Amino acid sequence: MNTKQHTIKSPIVITGVGLHTGKAVTLTLKPAPVNSGFNFVRIDLPGKPVIPANADFVTATERGTTIEHNGGAVATVEHLLAACVGSGIHNLIIEMDAMEAPIMDGSSIQFMDAINRIGIQQQDEYIDYIVISEPITYKDDEKNVEMTILPFDGYKITCTIDFNSKILDQQTATLNKLINFEKEIASARTFCFFRELKYLASKNLIKGGDLDNAVVVVDEAVSESDLDELAILLKKPKMKVESTGVLNNSPLRYTNEPARHKLLDVIGDLALVGKYIKGHVIANRPGHKTNVAFAQLIKQQNP
Repeated sequence: MNTKQHTIKSPIVITGVGLHTGKAVTLTLKPAPVNSGFNFVRIDLPGKPVIPANADFVTATERGTTIEHNGGAVATVEHLLAACVGSGIHNLIIEMDAMEAPIMDGSSIQFMDAINRIGIQQQDEYIDYIVISEPITYKDDEKNVEMTILPFDGYKITCTIDFNSKILDQQTATLNKLINFEKEIASARTFCFFRELKYLASKNLIKGGDLDNAVVVVDEAVSESDLDELAILLKKPKMKVESTGVLNNSPLRYTNEPARHKLLDVIGDLALVGKYIKGHVIANRPGHKTNVAFAQLIKQQNP
């Protein structure tokens, strides 16, 4: 049975800081008309440019997905878009007064909580699904990534990660039904390795990074001086490595939290297809770059 499109009942205001820019941002979600999809608006720029959530407008994928159009850009949009899809929203105006969406706690759950407080509104048009009738596969041999979508009457995602690390080796997460997203996936936080932090900082990233919005995995020996240097970088008290190989932030929310977060990213990035999908996505070692390339491929084969 076909179901109707949805938007939110009334505007929602969310504030926070960008993970990479470290800049304060106010995000205002507003109801949108049927068949309009997700559209970002940079209200801080002249002319208030509109940036549609479209894979063809992606301009960067390093540690987050950036979309640029009409002279405006928005960054790190995947967690918000995943929350919108997981909430069953199809049409939304997303106003931002800075370039980067707020990182919140590094997951989608706080966006979903805000949406739940307002509620969603059924609209007078049926959902226009992309229905996968034949398998579609995307491969990146250099990164050893393979993404496939198979025919399936619903939206199912199976995600496997493998970092060849003694602390974070192979993990798999599966979402069998989109309705389970909030309970099973939404609260999985973004993560990185301790050894990556200096590089990310050198690339002018993670300015808004904090042990409250990311899981930091430590899979090799770390000196006290390294910990002290990181504490200064993040403006935190003295740090320690927990026995689980995680820096001294809150405990893992799931034993396979990294795999669940990668699955969350897949949902957020595939929202850039522009329509809800009926199919089973199998993602092996995915990242933002390959997620977006896969979204573009799905769009090309389902115009």
